Amino acid sequence: MGDPGGAAGTASGPEARLPLLLEAVLSVGTDLELPATLQHLVDTATELAGARYGALGVIDPERGILTELFTSGLSQEERDRIGPLPSGESGLVGLLVQDPQPLLINDLSADPRSSGVPEGHPVMRSLIGVPIRVQSEVFGNLYLSEKREGAFTEEDLAVLRVLGSQAGIAIGNARLYETARQRERWIAGAAAVTTALLTGKSPQDALATVAEQARILAGASAGVVLQPTDEGGMEIVAASAVDDPGDIVGTTIAPGSPVLEQLLGGEPVFIEDSATDPRMTTPVRTRFGPSMMLPLQSGGRLIGTLALPRRRQGDPYTVEERLLASQFASQAALALVLADAQHNRERLAVFEDRDRIARDLHDLVVQRLFATEMMLESTRRRAAGGESDELLGRAVDELDSTIQEVRTAIFALQQPPADAPASFRGRVLRETGGAAALLGFRPSVRFRGPVDALLREPVDQRLLAALRGALAAAHRRPDVTSVEVEVDATARLTDGTAGVRLTVTDDGLREDGAGRGTTFGWEAPR
Repeated sequence: MGDPGGAAGTASGPEARLPLLLEAVLSVGTDLELPATLQHLVDTATELAGARYGALGVIDPERGILTELFTSGLSQEERDRIGPLPSGESGLVGLLVQDPQPLLINDLSADPRSSGVPEGHPVMRSLIGVPIRVQSEVFGNLYLSEKREGAFTEEDLAVLRVLGSQAGIAIGNARLYETARQRERWIAGAAAVTTALLTGKSPQDALATVAEQARILAGASAGVVLQPTDEGGMEIVAASAVDDPGDIVGTTIAPGSPVLEQLLGGEPVFIEDSATDPRMTTPVRTRFGPSMMLPLQSGGRLIGTLALPRRRQGDPYTVEERLLASQFASQAALALVLADAQHNRERLAVFEDRDRIARDLHDLVVQRLFATEMMLESTRRRAAGGESDELLGRAVDELDSTIQEVRTAIFALQQPPADAPASFRGRVLRETGGAAALLGFRPSVRFRGPVDALLREPVDQRLLAALRGALAAAHRRPDVTSVEVEVDATARLTDGTAGVRLTVTDDGLREDGAGRGTTFGWEAPR
């Protein structure tokens, strides 16, 4: 901005100021970005009127308070000294907010309405202001203070009104442009989420994708997905945050929370300040300010809630942002339902294929192997002695071993084809969880030592194969009511070296008829 007191200070009559006004009117609409348009407007008005200070306050139409303030003539240091943004609920700033009419005061000290000036505010003795209307809605107010030469006049006020009227048109255009860009971003984000979810992501990854995309689009501090719990509350099951979201996941809203009834009913909830709103009860609420909580709902089915809290003292969500985020949540919910249906179809296809393979192995391969084993055993008994007896015995043993391995493979095929866990501990729990479907109960599992850190390939794969074999053997024994699995990653082997030991104990009838209880042991160096 040039010297505010330059051309404006030497132009005294309406004719002399007309070219400057025309230039200002034309220049106000040169920017399509709304913040740039508003800053250019207040700078232009300040220069045109020959004022020392200028400000443009943006009004929240729902709450009737100032939400943004663009200034001219103030350094950043002076703005910091003034402190928080005035709410516009009192004083002369509030007068224009409550009664949007042109205002001209050349002696603020004599006006009883002048109050609430914060410490650190520059001394101002005069003020003119006009409302800025976008169509019929009051968008904000333009204030000018401290004319450099003389006092503000009705002519200054008339010039400011013309500029404010033109500014309303420019702001309307900038808002349409910004709204179009916002809609484009949200539509592109919803499309990206749908594409990502339909490419085969796991349910947990799908929820995390929704949370992350929504956080980025909304400019939120965090994006979280909550789902109903069995106890009647809601739990954060996926989160994306600027900082580490690890301590956010698992946070619950307890049953009876004031906000819970709305969330479980599929209603959106909009919060002005999460840290102070009495409806918010989670321990993480103190980190956040404005927030919206939107239902993830499709076809009457409530999948969960998408929450998008902003940082403390963050900008409140506008009506347009709330609408776009609600549309995104509806689209994301539909994509989640479609992805879940696709995932179920794929799982069903895998189940059917694995059942077919297991039946073929059991009905054809195992039966033929068993019949061949019986034939060899009968031949060995008739041969009775000699080298041929030994060879037949070895063949019988090999067939028996092959039968056991095939049965183990059948057992593995009958387990749910869930997504493989990344950790070794998770893979062990998956194997025992799959065995529960066949045994009728879940085996107990105990780990000793940091198994995830100590076990590496190929030892972990060999241990899992041994575990599958032991669980399959336990399943074949009669009257098994309990199975205990222990993985000891700190074991010492017989030669004193560090190793891992697997122990599987069940209480079924022993194959040799000598009572109950069988223990399977396997160990290997790490």
